[in-house]
Amino acid sequence: MIKNRFESFNYAVGMFGTSIPINMLKTYATIYYVDRLGLSFRDWSAILLIYTFIDAIDNPIYGILSDRTRTRWGRRRPWLVIAAPLLGLSLVAFFAFPDGIQGGGMFLYALIFYILTGTIDSVINANYGALFPELFQGDAARAVTNAMRQAFQLVAMIISIALTPLVTGKIGFTNTAALYGAAGAAVILYTALTARENAVREDDEKPQVLKSLGDLFRNRKFWLAGIANAFYSAAMALVLAALPFFVKYTLKLDDSQSTVLFASVLIVAIAGVAIWARLVKRFGLVPVWRGALGFLSAAYLPLFFADTLRTAAAASALVGFGFAGVITTMDLIGAKVMDEDQARYRVRREGIISNALGFMNRLSGLFTSAAFLIVFHLFGFESGLNPGARPDEASRFLLTAFPALLMAISFAFSLTVDFPSVRSGASMEE
Repeated sequence: MIKNRFESFNYAVGMFGTSIPINMLKTYATIYYVDRLGLSFRDWSAILLIYTFIDAIDNPIYGILSDRTRTRWGRRRPWLVIAAPLLGLSLVAFFAFPDGIQGGGMFLYALIFYILTGTIDSVINANYGALFPELFQGDAARAVTNAMRQAFQLVAMIISIALTPLVTGKIGFTNTAALYGAAGAAVILYTALTARENAVREDDEKPQVLKSLGDLFRNRKFWLAGIANAFYSAAMALVLAALPFFVKYTLKLDDSQSTVLFASVLIVAIAGVAIWARLVKRFGLVPVWRGALGFLSAAYLPLFFADTLRTAAAASALVGFGFAGVITTMDLIGAKVMDEDQARYRVRREGIISNALGFMNRLSGLFTSAAFLIVFHLFGFESGLNPGARPDEASRFLLTAFPALLMAISFAFSLTVDFPSVRSGASMEE
């Protein structure tokens, strides 16, 4: 139940703040370092691989710390207030590459600030994500709030993804990162100071680390839903990173034209969220979640055959509609996992579970790292300074073949997950 009309807004707008910095990083880090600065795909693959393992370790830690925090300001708010400005500063540092650094120095600089920005983002999402099932109880309230926050996320993506080539063309990557970092930090702080999390007394039971991890390890639905999400996240990460290469090397257009394709994805996604939300209301969460994953799996086929900006934009719109379906349902699936855990064990550990699901999500870096390494070996695409003899084929393969395969696997895992209605307090089978 939503207590007042501002409660959903105060929480949902936070998604705008969390999305702007990290989407700039995930989308333009590769094109910035590989194509503009000359870092090789092999080195970039290594950065993603190292980051994935570090992020896999730190995500559960942040969830545990969040759930065990006890302050007069709540469990989540202190973490959000401290991390928000740090995220903006680390994003600026990543895109403010110093002149004169080459070779191993470039690799080390990119590695440090990519990891730093990513891990601060993990702190924020650990606490922001844990607030969702805590603040909003029941499918109706969650559906309303989630649709609103996904709309805010998509608006942020239009700015930080679709418009970024135009903005960086005017003011450069460093100033753009400063602008996005400041905007993101301000909105996150607004959510932290206005969202009213449920009171936790000092003497309330704190989740026990080993028991919590053991319970999760035995939770079949957690693993299946998390793996499905990991393959989906890897597919979308590849799309964001590969689309600028596709525009430049396959379509042979100016970098700024990637704005058209990103806009095709995101504008359709904004409209699509409302449609998918209505489908959830009519047909139920799990069937629509599966349908969204299946639709997105098939949506990459038309994109594979696109050879002009117009056909690529039309195909990208299909990807956008499938993307809308997944973001409309995926977080609700995660909330169901948390609900069942709390009903069964009678302890609140939203942060641990949210970050454990985030840990599964971060494993997507293994697949994206492998994709870049395979493109390096199959097509000889080393960097923007040495793109090899077939950069057009390499870019098309990276954008369409890999994501389609990953989404097909995600869809297959979704078929193994269900959430039957269970009375409160009843025993839940995993």
